[in-house]
Amino acid sequence: MRIIIERSNLLKTLGHVHRVVERRNTIPILSNVLVKTEDGALRLKATDLDLEITETVAANGEQEGATTVPAHLLYDIVRKLADGSEVKLATNAEGSQMTVTSGRSNFRLQCLPESDFPDITAGTFSHSFKIAASALARLVERTQFAISTEETRYYLNGIFLHTIESEGKLRLRAVATDGHRLARAEMEAPAGSEGMPGIIIPRKTVGELQKLLDDGGDDILVELSDSKIRFTIGPVVMTSKLIDGTFPDYQRVIPQGNDKALTLDRQSFSAAVDRVSTISSERGRAVKLAVTAGQLTLTVNSPDSGTATEELAVGYESDDIEIGFNARYLLDITGQLSGDEAVFMLADPGSPTLIKDGGDDGTLYVLMPMRV
Repeated sequence: MRIIIERSNLLKTLGHVHRVVERRNTIPILSNVLVKTEDGALRLKATDLDLEITETVAANGEQEGATTVPAHLLYDIVRKLADGSEVKLATNAEGSQMTVTSGRSNFRLQCLPESDFPDITAGTFSHSFKIAASALARLVERTQFAISTEETRYYLNGIFLHTIESEGKLRLRAVATDGHRLARAEMEAPAGSEGMPGIIIPRKTVGELQKLLDDGGDDILVELSDSKIRFTIGPVVMTSKLIDGTFPDYQRVIPQGNDKALTLDRQSFSAAVDRVSTISSERGRAVKLAVTAGQLTLTVNSPDSGTATEELAVGYESDDIEIGFNARYLLDITGQLSGDEAVFMLADPGSPTLIKDGGDDGTLYVLMPMRV
């Protein structure tokens, strides 16, 4: 194979693809990226056997062919080449080496044959629909922070995506929880999503999807089955296996009877939580919220460092209540809210609290209290 390509185009494409490749691999071929020239274009593909990303980019193809080279090494080489330069990729007759040439720079990389490279895209997809990139990004961003990292509860290690009938309309809903907090975001279900299976998108896939969505785009094609999902975002195609497990009945943990409404300014509250939690060096230290009519007092006590308090004016007309929360979780949730106001629906110091976004009716959060 022999092809010439703009360095910026190659770097952008490699940037999308090489992230999938794990730094440490017991299987050598999984450290490589598949480089293929066909129809005057360059196609790159990388996989970790659970997730696969393919991207096609325009190039000046002089001779068709395919090989695989170390992904992170090729990315680092291209990243260090001069801006605006052209890069020539060429393999020797045996296909055992690839030469990367740009200006006076010349690199020879060891190759592994294309035939050894695995393919996880086999199989059919039962459902497909198009969704605006901004809408999908919103669903992911509003929920991803609550994904569990506890490997023993593997079925919580992703976002649960499903459709649900709500107020006579079909809604597409994303849910994530780690047992301490729950995040739920929804939108009107796109055409074609009717009857789709409830699926759990793995944490790594969610992270890569976020990065690809950050690059912008218009409508995204989503194809899925019981075991796989595929996103087509412009020239990028990302295919992922799904988590094979049953997501718990999250509806049971969303409180229905919380009648104490606390309305507060989101930014002021977030800044206050951040300030008072400075007193504690321990991660996960509780911050106590003492709520009275029109006033909220935040308190953090640290046996090592001392005490911090701050008062805020709030909207509250119910009985006085004191309740504790993990400061980090409060900051995570308030960081996702889009409105100026946040509404905390409280019950008692031992029951979960419901948090609503004043600027987005489609999202809600549940937070378990802590003892203080």
